This record gives sequence, structure tokens and C-alpha cells, in this order.
Amino acid sequence: MGGTESLMEHALSMSHSSQLLREVKEPMVPPGLLRLSVGIENAEDLVADLDRALSRI
Repeated sequence: MGGTESLMEHALSMSHSSQLLREVKEPMVPPGLLRLSVGIENAEDLVADLDRALSRI
């Protein structure tokens, strides 16, 4: 994060990975949480990309 591009990450695999070891039974961050950092791309392009990606899961 901190750049101009948009980025999506799985929170428990990235910034909250230490929580996996500490709080397996009662995590503070839900296991399916995805973090979206929006960059400077066209908003319509981002919405279309998200729609396309989410339709596959």
C-alpha cells in the first residue's frame, strides 16, 4: 500500500498473520476479510474488475 495502484489482500495472510498463532479460536479479524486499498484507477474500471472477480467465487 502507499502506491497509486489498487490492491486487494487477504488480511489474515498479510498484515494480521501473527493473529493466526495467537487467536485461532476467537480471531479479531474474520478469516474471510479482504482489504481493498483503492488507487487512482477509473472507478468504473475498478467496479467492473471487482464484479468480474467476485462472480467467480
